[in-house]
This record gives sequence, structure tokens and C-alpha cells, in this order.
Amino acid sequence: MSSVASIALLGFLLLISSATSAESSPASNPTNNDSVVSAPIQDNSFLIEEAYNQDDGVVQHISYVQRSFITRDWVFTQTDEWPVRTLKHQLSLTMSAAHSGGTSGLGLGDTAINYRYQLAGNGDTRLAVAPRLSLLVPTGDYRLGRGSGALGMQTNFPISLVLKRRLVTHWNAGLTWIPRAHDTAGDHARSLNVNLGQSTVWLASPRFNVLVENLWTSTEQVAGSNRNDRRQDFYVNPGIRWSYNFSNGLQIVPGVGAPIGVGPSAGDKGVIFYLSFEHPWRIAHSRL
Repeated sequence: MSSVASIALLGFLLLISSATSAESSPASNPTNNDSVVSAPIQDNSFLIEEAYNQDDGVVQHISYVQRSFITRDWVFTQTDEWPVRTLKHQLSLTMSAAHSGGTSGLGLGDTAINYRYQLAGNGDTRLAVAPRLSLLVPTGDYRLGRGSGALGMQTNFPISLVLKRRLVTHWNAGLTWIPRAHDTAGDHARSLNVNLGQSTVWLASPRFNVLVENLWTSTEQVAGSNRNDRRQDFYVNPGIRWSYNFSNGLQIVPGVGAPIGVGPSAGDKGVIFYLSFEHPWRIAHSRL
């Protein structure tokens, strides 16, 4: 692991230590109750989508940064998730920014408008299923390698399964279709991408999780007019996440991961930083 990753991991471990200390000390507000203080973490994993929609009146803001130490590329995404009247329906918006270490600087990437339906279960059941459909909007500049240059569609099918009280798994299968994807030269071709993923989360405590994710992707990259090349990638991502819970319903979840390329991606490695804010908001409540 590089010195940058080691320093980052040390900083996060220090934060974990402070969070553990805070958890063991009495709450300063006498109105706090055990359900608030020990609310478990049910966020998305870093690379894998978990099958839990937002409860009515509760919104979530997720910031995500991933950097490759080999290519020096990095990507930032900001996702805001809103319930639509009930747990069954959820809308979210994902905006992105990208930086290429070799070809261009920082700039806006493509945007996704997402709808997710809670087909089965919820955060309190052993099995949960929540398929997602997304419209991909070409807000990034394809000439600088920051976007596809065309509208697209994406679907993902996440399943969450509780194996034991402290062991939860999440499974993903998805497709991305862009009928006229562009390369940096302006050539375009159809692009059909596949993703398969799985994560295992160990609930060491309600407020501290250890996880391992596996993600395989098969993507078509434009290589000329109506011509593309297919590329496969496989990453294993060990990580940790923890939470700070407040009596007003706010939950803050930082996390860090260390994706490692294996197989077709052997030699690549990087770091992931994750930060989530989840809180009640009256404007998102169905009665308003």
C-alpha cells in the first residue's frame, strides 16, 4: 500500500477510535434513546448497491471519491436520494466530476436520474430487492474523456440477504446501454456494458462495519465509427465504514476502501473515500 493510502487509513482509524469512545460515553441529551444511538448502518456499499430504499420523510446525501494510483485518474460523485410518498418508490440524482491524470484536468462528468422500486422487503427483513432504472444524461465533455456524448439507459438489480445477525450480503446485476456513445475523436458506436457484483458486510457493531466487495464489468469502448472494443475489469475492494448517530435523526457515515485489480485488472490499485448524511426532512414527507 502506498504512503498516501497508509496515511489516509491511519486517519480513518483514528476517527473510528473517537467514534467508539463517543458510543461508550453517556448521551448529553437526556431525550436520547437506545434506538437512535445504536441505529445500524444500511448505506450503499462503495461499489455495490444495497437494496434498501429511503423511508418516507428521510433523505440521504452521498459523496464518493475514487482515485487510481496507477493512472492518477479520479472520479467524484454526489448522489441525493429522496423517497416518493412511501418506501416503495425512490428518486435520486447522481452528478459526477472526473479528472484524467494523463489527458485532461478536472471537469463535469455525466449525470444520472434514477428511479428505484422496493420490490420486496426492507431494512428490517431478511431479504430485500429493489431494482433501479436510470436515465444517463451526457453533461460531460466526451472530447476530454469525461462522458459518453449521448443519452443512455442503465438498469441494476440489487438483492440484499441477511445470512446471520452480524453478516449481510448484497448482490448486483446490471446493464448500461448507450446507442451512440462517442470517443474523444468524435466517432460513435453502440455501447452495451454489463456489471456483476457482490459484497459481504460484517456488522462488528451496529456502528462499525467491515466489508469486502467484488465487482466485474464488461464494457464496450468506441474504437472508431460503428466499431468498439470490449474490455473486462475485476476489482476486490476491502473497506470499513462507521457511523455517528444523533438524537435528531441525523446519521453520518464515513468510509474508506482500497480497490485492488485482479485478473484482467491486475496491477491496478487505488483508494475510495465515502461520506453519507442521512436525516429526516419535513419537505420530503408524504403528508406535506
